[in-house]
Amino acid sequence: MSDRIPSEKSTQKSLQKSLFNIAGIVAVATLLSKILGLFRQVAIAAAFGNGTAYGAYNFAYVIPGFLLILLGGINGPFHSAIVSVLAKGKGDRTDVAPIVETIATLVTGILLLVTVGIIIFAEPLMHLVAPGLFIAESELRSKGLDLTAIANLKITRDIAVQQLQIMAPMAVLAGLIGIGFGALNAADAYWLPSVSPLFSSLTVLIGIGGLAWTLGSKILAPEYAMLGGTVLAWSTLAGAVLQWLVQIPTQWRSGMGGLRLRFDFQRPEVQAVMKIMAPATFSSGMLQINVWTDLFFASFIPNAAAAVSAMGYAGLLIQTPLGILSSVILVPLFPILSKLTDPENWGELKQRIRQGLILTALTMLPISALTIALAYPISRVVYERGAFNSEASQLTAAVLAAYAIGMFVYLGRDILVRVFYALGDGDTPFRISIVNIFLNALFDYLLVEKLGAPGLVLATVGVNVISMLALLWFLDRRLNGIPWVEWGLPILGLTGASFIAGVGSWLMLREMQNLWGSAGLILQIIELSIAGLLGLGIFTALALQLKLPEVDGAINQIKQKIFRR
Repeated sequence: MSDRIPSEKSTQKSLQKSLFNIAGIVAVATLLSKILGLFRQVAIAAAFGNGTAYGAYNFAYVIPGFLLILLGGINGPFHSAIVSVLAKGKGDRTDVAPIVETIATLVTGILLLVTVGIIIFAEPLMHLVAPGLFIAESELRSKGLDLTAIANLKITRDIAVQQLQIMAPMAVLAGLIGIGFGALNAADAYWLPSVSPLFSSLTVLIGIGGLAWTLGSKILAPEYAMLGGTVLAWSTLAGAVLQWLVQIPTQWRSGMGGLRLRFDFQRPEVQAVMKIMAPATFSSGMLQINVWTDLFFASFIPNAAAAVSAMGYAGLLIQTPLGILSSVILVPLFPILSKLTDPENWGELKQRIRQGLILTALTMLPISALTIALAYPISRVVYERGAFNSEASQLTAAVLAAYAIGMFVYLGRDILVRVFYALGDGDTPFRISIVNIFLNALFDYLLVEKLGAPGLVLATVGVNVISMLALLWFLDRRLNGIPWVEWGLPILGLTGASFIAGVGSWLMLREMQNLWGSAGLILQIIELSIAGLLGLGIFTALALQLKLPEVDGAINQIKQKIFRR
């Protein structure tokens, strides 16, 4: 027995080291993608502001973006299903390529039909996405809208329909990207899947740059809104094509399949992947349907283009840290969860779930508090230039603060969903997601008239809170009990520390603005940096007092890497 203990400790340390190494690779790659994504959004804001071209794009992108996030995203159902099955193999890849190629053949055939359907029925689909854009002119006049507002709604509608038809092939590309991501991660290739989204941002930047070079200052003119919208759509499609193409050579070299049609649908591994993939796709799809529900109600806001544009700009600011930390935590954690699903390993599984939740709270809660406290200066520093004015900054800041409230529950819920996927149970998240659709619609209806765009975001936050609590309750029953107090108290402590940090940051910002004012980009950056660093310092000091093993482990790993170098 004494000989076995060091071996177990050695294995545990090796697993921990592997987890941090993978997380480091994913963090750097995802950071590069998110930084370029932020540059893309800044360029869009400067070129189009809250105008009709980008407003229409937000409506048109609902369906292709829904498919790209749902099917092609890291931690999406295709990625998760393939990793969960292939990670349990014996390490022999001789049979992996036929499995991946068979799944790709089946999925591509289905999604080709979806693509054709989107192109043919683009206008009816847009009517479902944004019915407020199709209200009769007489009804709009009876609501007090002037001729300019009515004309903007018509232009927004026409641009959105055209953009949707252009981006329809992203349905097929989304499926291929998601399958490729899962195969590469199962082959322990983490860099390319995490960095490849930057290619999509790159093509959009090139498209906007070419438009600005051609039109100059005319790019802001209303008569060029249709051209601007078309460029946005084509460059987005080009990015998805490039994102798929760059992963093919690595996937082929790794022995994880290539561009070959296979029809071996009866293979046990293929059946296992489809068994998880189908309910997981519907479950994740329910979450994306909530996005559609928000835009459905947003289309009835008088200035719908401005509302959805603000949601897009604020959403990107939230998704930048959220996407990085989601990949850092979920990508290396999910294969480990998949290997701990046997009942004799449930003790270790619970520890890994706690680790994921605590790391989520440790990162998301302080970022959330500081974002709420500094929402307006963040919006000004990042976006306020070109067509993006102070009025747009105020609306974006309000939506940004609403988004920030739900950062922890958004990622925490994703961790719990992956636990159910690892356990081979996609049905439970699916059932919860169905209920959440109706709850989200109800909350949207109750909040949109009083709060506008921020109300739609708060509705989604409320749904995510309910979803996370429901997943914890079902997980408690599935794993014969979970340590509620052991998990809950550290999260509660980190919440309190984050609140204090946010208040301290806001007070510092207010004092500096009273003393120096807030005119000029350089001064805004200085004030924002000082206030943010103060808040992070307060949170760090308070978090260390909690003496959490997750905090100590992260610090030790960082020290080891520094001293090694």
